[in-house]
Parts: sequence; C-alpha cells; structure tokens
Amino acid sequence: MNQTVPVILCGGSGTRLWPRSRKSRPKPFLPLVGEDTLFRATVLRCPPADGFGDPVVVTGAAHLGHVEEQLPDVAHSRIIVEPEARNTAAAIALAALTLPEDAVMLVCPSDHHIGDCDAFRAAAHEAATLARAGWLVSFGIVPTAPETGFGYLKRGLVIEGSGGRQVERFVEKPDLARAMEFLTSGEYAWNGGIFAFQVGTFLEELGRHRPQILAAVREAVDKGTADGMRFHPDGAAFAKVPSESVDYAVMENTDRAAMVPATMAWSDIGNWQALHEAQDRDEAGNAVHGRAELKDCSNVLVMSDGPRVSVVGASNLVIVVDGDEVLVCTPEGAQAVGKLSGAANQ
Repeated sequence: MNQTVPVILCGGSGTRLWPRSRKSRPKPFLPLVGEDTLFRATVLRCPPADGFGDPVVVTGAAHLGHVEEQLPDVAHSRIIVEPEARNTAAAIALAALTLPEDAVMLVCPSDHHIGDCDAFRAAAHEAATLARAGWLVSFGIVPTAPETGFGYLKRGLVIEGSGGRQVERFVEKPDLARAMEFLTSGEYAWNGGIFAFQVGTFLEELGRHRPQILAAVREAVDKGTADGMRFHPDGAAFAKVPSESVDYAVMENTDRAAMVPATMAWSDIGNWQALHEAQDRDEAGNAVHGRAELKDCSNVLVMSDGPRVSVVGASNLVIVVDGDEVLVCTPEGAQAVGKLSGAANQ
C-alpha cells in the first residue's frame, strides 16, 4: 500500500479554551483559526490527490456526532468509537489493528493548527518513506521560542539517504533556562505529537514494550462490531487497557525512533495566548473576531459571539465572550484558564 493513511485522534475537552470550548463541543470542532474547524482542517490537509488514503478517525461516543457532521466525505472514512478514553497508545493501536500490516499511518491530533500545509505534506511524505524503512517517526517541530509547555526531541545521527535524523533522546517539558539552552543549541525540536508508523512495525514495538496494551486492544478489536462506517471495539475488553501515551509506551523505549524536521507554522492551540499568536493580527498585534472596537490597544485578542466589546488603552489582554460567559485574562494567566470552576463544570 503506497498511500499514507491519516489517523485522526479526537479526544480531550479543551478546558484551557473555555468558555468557547465546552465538553459538549470541544476545541477540535470549533472554527478557531479561519473558516474550518480544527478537525475538518486536519482532514483536509491530507487529500487523496497528494497520496493520502481515506482517513481513520478515533473518537469517543460523545464526539461522534461532531465527527460525522464535519467529515468532508463520510462515505470514504472509518470511525473507531472508543468505549472510553485510554490515551494515545491504545487509540493508535485500535487504528493499527484495523489496517493492513504494510500500511503507513500518519497519526495527527485533531486540534492543532498548521499554517503551511505544503510544508506539512512534504514532511509527511518524508516521514512515510522513513516509516516504510522500519523507523517510528516523530515530526520534530523547529522551535521558534523557548517553550516550557512542550516536550522536546534531541536530534541524533543523520539517517543516510533521507532528510531524517535518529532521535537521541526524548526530553520532558523543561524549565525556562533549559528551554533557552535547547533553542540556542539548534539540536532540539518540539515534540508535536504527529507520527508516521508502518502498522507492522508499530505493533511489533508496542508488543515488545507494552504487551499488555497490545493484548487488551487486540481482544477489544477481535470482539468489536461494525456499524456502517463505524467500528465499536468491545467495551469490557477495552476497559482492561492500561492508559499510557504513545510517547511513554513506545517512542521513549524503541531503538527505531526517528524524526523529520518540520517548519510549518504549527501551533497546538493549547491556550488563548497560543490561539492569539496563530491569528492574523494588525500592526499593533491585535486580533478581533466579532463585534469589537479597540482604541490605543496592543496585543489584545477579542472574540465575541454577540455583544459588542470596546477596549481602550489596554495591552496584553484576552477577552472572550461566549453566550453568558465572559473571560478576561493576561497571556501569563492563559495557562490557568482550565482551572477555573466554570471550565471544570462546563
């Protein structure tokens, strides 16, 4: 199989983007950057004309309606409905066990923004080539700032005949001083959570390092049922799956870890400040969506779904109006939005 199969992971509640993101309609299903939702944009980045196969979407029952509503062509997609959330190792294994062993999966979170789709597709094809050669490939996002909210990949040896590198080591989220060192060294990349795996290689490595995850997911698939384009793994079997990320379960343990560098205007849209940075802004750094007037302001984001918002003489501020909820925070406070009682009880 020469096509690369997009595996789109739809999970999480996006509480750090409250009040716009709610449990009933979380971040992937909102048009936060541009006209398309983040989920729909993720699917559209992988068109058949550019060598991508029909997508496989892994989601929970709570989001199934949003997925089916927003898929560009539901007739040519497969949706795996997780009985419960068991983290990314299990979600990827579900998709892998429904695909041929020689297929290459391009694993994509559904809630990221990528501004340069051509660069994304170039990196995806390079990663797929490495995956067919037996590597488990991460996208190494070329860093633009000393971010402390991301994990990092340290570049290892060049893989001969390719644009990829081995991964020397995975690094957990650093403090600011280490992040500054990583940025200036030029030897580190952000771990963006985008991967390319050949199915057989991934299952082999998962079985080597986390056999209990593979065994439980395989049982859930073997006992699962199909319903049109939907596939429902067996709930009792899936409940036995240990919850672990693919990074911890496989990528940090395998000796086949590789990376491809990616400069593609990427953002995980992890909080309101990250969303502000992904927007088109005026010369003062302001971005406005909805009815608003800004006077003598700089670096202000306003998003309102109705009421008119007027801001005078403010700098470094986020203002969000959604229904009867209003959020005002600074860029520094954006990381704590998910801890608000409103976000927790959304």
